Amino acid sequence: MNTTALPSAFVWRRVHSLMGLWLVLFLMEHLLTNSQAALLLGENGKMFVRMVNALHNLPFLPVIEIVLLGVPFAVHMVWGIQRLFTAKSNSKKSDGSTPDMRGYGRNHAYTWQRISSWILLFGIIGHVVQFRFLDLPVQLNQGKESFFFIRLEMDRGLYTVAERLGATLYDRAAVAEQQKLLGERSSETALLNTANMVPVEGKYDEQNALLLLSAQNFEQKQAWVDALSKLSLKDNEVIAETKDFGTASLLTVRDTFKSPLYVGLYTIFVLAACFHGFNGLWTALITWGVVLKVSAQRAMLKGAWALMAIVTFLGLAAIWGTYWLNLKH
Repeated sequence: MNTTALPSAFVWRRVHSLMGLWLVLFLMEHLLTNSQAALLLGENGKMFVRMVNALHNLPFLPVIEIVLLGVPFAVHMVWGIQRLFTAKSNSKKSDGSTPDMRGYGRNHAYTWQRISSWILLFGIIGHVVQFRFLDLPVQLNQGKESFFFIRLEMDRGLYTVAERLGATLYDRAAVAEQQKLLGERSSETALLNTANMVPVEGKYDEQNALLLLSAQNFEQKQAWVDALSKLSLKDNEVIAETKDFGTASLLTVRDTFKSPLYVGLYTIFVLAACFHGFNGLWTALITWGVVLKVSAQRAMLKGAWALMAIVTFLGLAAIWGTYWLNLKH
């Protein structure tokens, strides 16, 4: 019995397509969550905070992110880059050496799929660097409590926004005051050494209990001030302390979209992502034989455009809704 192995290019194209379908689902979830970032929606952003916290509190989150996001993005991106350098646009004006194909809409869609790929290549890298590294909150866990510290540019609306979200603001003077108060408790450092001398085993001793609790309280305060002091501040900046990651993320989004430059860049990014995702969804359904008849392909194309319009609206709502509210407050 003769068997013919599938060409590796064929296999990788199918893998590339499957990873793209998965990323379309992620795009829909991501922009749905982000659409709640505008404080006008979801009762001062509470829905955004709940959705982000639900994801952030998943067990084994780093593993989930690597397996369900990192690997699909890497596979789709690497194979996509290879196609970027080999694919040729067929919607430009012809010089006569090739047929003029400008009259076909799908040829223009093919060209824009390649253009949006370049936008997404740099946009995704920039987005990850910004929100996963540069603007990632400083986190401190102490017993049942967690603290998140983020650096924000001060503006008039931040006073009321912080109050509504339960965030505490610290400028450079306030940070220095906390450092001074901790320094005045320097005599308590002896508690840490004394606490280490408490026997590991033995009967309950109320004095030892008070000693250990006092030492722990001082040690936690020291760690809190250290976390607060990690972020350097300019005169027009403050540190916001929140009790959950979702609120810190909401304030970060608000701070980002105060800038017209970021509003413009992320608008282009969202438009490119939505077109690339849902145009790719339609072509993937054909590639995998889900829709074969011309009538079914036309109907599915309309459905893909409708989904694209809805998800694009969700993405732009986060950007422009937040920007508009920043202007109004």
